[in-house]
Amino acid sequence: MTLGGFRAFALALVMLPAVSQAGRPALNDKEAPQNLDDLREIQAALQSNLARARAATVCLQMGAGSGSAVIISEDGLVLTAAHVTGKIDEEIKVIMEDGRELKGLSLGLNSETDSAMLQIVDDGPFPFVEIDEKDTTILGDWVFSLGHSGGFDKERGVNVRVGRLVRQANSTVQSDCMLIGGDSGGPLFNMEGELIGIHSRVGASREESMHVPIREFQKHWEDLKNGEFIGEGGFAQKIEPGSGFLGVIVEKSEEGGLKVKELFPKGVAEESGLKVGDRIIEIDGEEATQGVLDSKLAELGVGDELSFKWVSGEETKEETLKLGERP
Repeated sequence: MTLGGFRAFALALVMLPAVSQAGRPALNDKEAPQNLDDLREIQAALQSNLARARAATVCLQMGAGSGSAVIISEDGLVLTAAHVTGKIDEEIKVIMEDGRELKGLSLGLNSETDSAMLQIVDDGPFPFVEIDEKDTTILGDWVFSLGHSGGFDKERGVNVRVGRLVRQANSTVQSDCMLIGGDSGGPLFNMEGELIGIHSRVGASREESMHVPIREFQKHWEDLKNGEFIGEGGFAQKIEPGSGFLGVIVEKSEEGGLKVKELFPKGVAEESGLKVGDRIIEIDGEEATQGVLDSKLAELGVGDELSFKWVSGEETKEETLKLGERP
């Protein structure tokens, strides 16, 4: 080959569209959009994948708190962040984009990487997205993020942001998508509509939009599905059985159940409306006895819930209480 021929061949290689390299979209390999056509290419990629991605992005509600998540299978397997679910085997409300409310059960979590799974227990099928199983997305690629910013809002819908991957590490990736509270646990997609990560640390600053890459879920996939609590990191804390505090002293009632003898000031029981002299008749659906109460409290920790039914005067009340910390 002559020198001139070699130069022409080399130039032809440089000018080949990036899509020829491992099937990557050409839009990813430009430092920035050069013209209106480049912007239209990004727009077209987003529009072709957005409807399905939005339909599978859900809001999770845990009491007064909320976060985001995404469905990855027709039978309702969900990926989210560990700091959103907080614990394993916990009932969580799942809200679809159209406002339907479903019941979910938190599965396993990794407290060190901020990854978690949840299973929708209502009957499907459900809208879902594919994941980037081969971890093909690289630094600089265009991405888009979804989330229920600030909580569920049916009129507004799921928020969409477009950006690029700006940093990668072993257990985290960073984008320049602008995320705020409520987006945590939501999905990050490549421009082919494949799930590549879950939002982790968001809202601390304009620059901080950190995501758990799918490869971190894949490392512990079966443990997460089987409800394991992994690690001792700061994204979730293991519940210590017996650490939950109710703040009530009871005695056996001649009428059946347990009579409230004393309440700790500002304790969970007092703030729920229980009063001295009230009679607890059921605990988690069981007849209230000292043995039942003691065994339940021995199993539960701070933040765990316990349901009570009690009689106050002529009125019967029922409430689920969240156990607090011991003073």
